[in-house]
This record gives sequence, C-alpha cells and structure tokens, in this order.
Amino acid sequence: MPTLDRQDNVFVLDLGDDENRFHPDWIAAVNAALDEVEKTDGPRALVSAARGKFYSNGLELDWLFTHADQQQDYVASVHELFARLLSLPVITVAALQGHTFAAGAMFSLAHDFRVMRADRGYWCLPEADINIPFTPGMSALIQARLTPRTAHEAMLTARRYGGHDALAAGVVDLAVDEDAVRTTAVEIASGQLQKAGDTLRTIKTRMYAPVLAALRDGTAPLG
Repeated sequence: MPTLDRQDNVFVLDLGDDENRFHPDWIAAVNAALDEVEKTDGPRALVSAARGKFYSNGLELDWLFTHADQQQDYVASVHELFARLLSLPVITVAALQGHTFAAGAMFSLAHDFRVMRADRGYWCLPEADINIPFTPGMSALIQARLTPRTAHEAMLTARRYGGHDALAAGVVDLAVDEDAVRTTAVEIASGQLQKAGDTLRTIKTRMYAPVLAALRDGTAPLG
C-alpha cells in the first residue's frame, strides 16, 4: 500500500512494490497522503515513486469486473484523484522507475514534472489495444499535458515509449539512469519548495479549468 515519507521539505509518496493498481483501498491511501501534504504549512513539494517493475499498471480491472454495480463511483474516484493531483497546491514530480501504463500513465501526467528511467520500462496508454475507451475526463487530461501529435499517437496506437523515446516525445522531462530516478525527482522538487500555497493552486486551477471540469463531471462511465 502507498506510504508517505518526508525528506526535509519534500514529501515522497511511495506507491508500492507490486503493480500498484488503482484498487479502492490504494486510492484511499493516496488520498490520505495528499491530505497530509495539503494540511502541512510552509515550503514543501511532492514526489511520487515506486519500487520494483512497475510505477503503476493502472485500473484494478479484476476488482472492477466483480463490482460492476460500483463502476460509476469507482471511475469518479479515479477522476477525482487525477483532478486533485493536477490542482495540488505544491509542485509535484513523478519518478517513473518502471512500467507506467493506462491510468498509471494518466496519473503521471497529472504531475507537474516526470523523470523516467532511461534504459528499461515503458510509458503506455494501451486502451486502444484492450478495448477500453478513454472517458472524456481522461481524454482531456492527456490532451492537455501532451502535444497534439504525441497525444494522437499515444492514444490511437498504444505505443510503448521507452525512456529516451518518452523524452523525445515530451512525455517526460528527463530520462536518467535507474539509480538516479528518485534522487533526480527529489532534486527537482527541492528547487520548487517556495511555490507551495494558494497562489499555485489558483494558477493550476485556472490553467486546467476545462480538464478539471471534465474530470469532475461525474456522468461518464468507463466503456
């Protein structure tokens, strides 16, 4: 389960060491960590990271298929997590040490910056291959955070971007060696500590107003 640590004024949200899928309990744990970050006063920033083969493999489809009656509430909770992170009043950096797929890739896009391992692991939106269409909120998030050309390619072809390809396409901001992913993310966050606060929240909220509205619509089920 996700845990929150602190390195000086940088909060580090560890998403886990398995596939880190969006189970309702996992979402609740991430929200609890964001509560802690938000209620803290003073300079601060947030890094999300993981351990093992995956950063996040996306939605918890097994749970979703066995709880079909809860699909709309589940999708709404995923959307709200994206919206909350996108408008968080601190600088956020995703440290992508492993595979980052589907909703996990969208979660990474809700961060302000992304650092990816250069030599192994893929960033991918596989929805076209697994026959799950993007919701309007998901589409809005992806298209707001990627260039039109990259969004088009990523969404329609389900391309798997390695670190160097992801950097060239503008999916990530840096591609580094495996042992430098988390430390580089923390360094970026450490340089932006003074930005935390209501002004940053307002800037983000106004910058991404259409995306936030689409994510919080609450009427679009998955599929």
